[in-house]
Amino acid sequence: MIKNEYIVEKSNLLNEIRSNNMSLQEMRFFSIYLARINARKISTRRVSFPLTDFQKIMGIGRMNIKHFKTAVNGLLCKIVHLPNDKGGLSSFQLFKEVELFKDDSDTWIVEIDAHDKALPLLFNLKNNYFTYELWNALRLKSANQLRMYELLKQHEFQKKFEISINELREYLYIAPNKYLALKDFRNRVLDSCQNAFEENTDIRYTYERGKVGNRGKWLTIIFHIYKNTKHKDPMEWQEFIDSQSLPKPQSPPQPTVPTTENVPDEKPKAPERRSELQPYLSGKFEKDISPEEKNILCEMLSYKVPTESERTPQLLEKRLKLLYNIMLVSSKEPIRNAVSYLKGVIINIAPEKLPSVSVRNKKESGFNADMYDIFVNDFETIKYEI
Repeated sequence: MIKNEYIVEKSNLLNEIRSNNMSLQEMRFFSIYLARINARKISTRRVSFPLTDFQKIMGIGRMNIKHFKTAVNGLLCKIVHLPNDKGGLSSFQLFKEVELFKDDSDTWIVEIDAHDKALPLLFNLKNNYFTYELWNALRLKSANQLRMYELLKQHEFQKKFEISINELREYLYIAPNKYLALKDFRNRVLDSCQNAFEENTDIRYTYERGKVGNRGKWLTIIFHIYKNTKHKDPMEWQEFIDSQSLPKPQSPPQPTVPTTENVPDEKPKAPERRSELQPYLSGKFEKDISPEEKNILCEMLSYKVPTESERTPQLLEKRLKLLYNIMLVSSKEPIRNAVSYLKGVIINIAPEKLPSVSVRNKKESGFNADMYDIFVNDFETIKYEI
């Protein structure tokens, strides 16, 4: 079960980093990692999990090498950008290595290690950090809720905390085109988190309008943070693991004998190919990938493009859109998160296998993905399953 010593210690600096684009599962995993290390002993930097626990924490349905690698790619490509003393930026990964192996009892184990440059953000914190008990992170149902919890937990000692709407949206990583109306932002974010905290965490809050602009537009929000004693009982570890139900394999459909009752009146229309293959995606680059996510992916892609003249923002975006379109029709299974998938593709792809882009037609915006025989990287190098 989750013991009292399962405490998350988190640097304020690390907590204030924008645009890490972690999913709920990745954020929850990171909180569990922080609770499992001893923040006073760097020697505890490597943390191991039974593969079955890792599967449930990361929300992996059918466990095979492809799905395992996709989850690992998502963790290993989380980048930290920090100002350095030379007026620039230092960029590095949070985690540097994940190993999968069988232990002496023949149990599959997943072991993860932090990046060397991330260690000062994780260990021997002397000031400017906050703590919370891990159980608070386990019942929250969205990345927004967990980010909001950590933000208010960091400022809990102030009791009253003011932040601009724009800063809060950036911190919560809300896409620029979502919840633009104040009513929607309050309902889907502020009120939703408020209700979740009162039921599931050790803090609660109220909020009010802060500074206003033209026509009464809210510019800042003032949070009042309180201790919460009416939450549910803290969740034990096994209770959390058991609660993470995974999709069960579906039985193959049974053949039916045609009758006059099940013969359609007219021939049904064939479904659109992309909608059929990718039910979780819109099929449109601009809807599935926000501008911030696009910039992150293009930055990663720039390290793979061998020719300097092709590393312009316009050509990187073209190449990214082409990879996106290839992904839509070539992935063997439905993709739930286009960004995580493309990050894995970019990390693993060999530069010489990058699809070419046209540099002549500057107005070209569409790509015919069907012209490519195979997807350049679909995580199919290992065929066996765990």
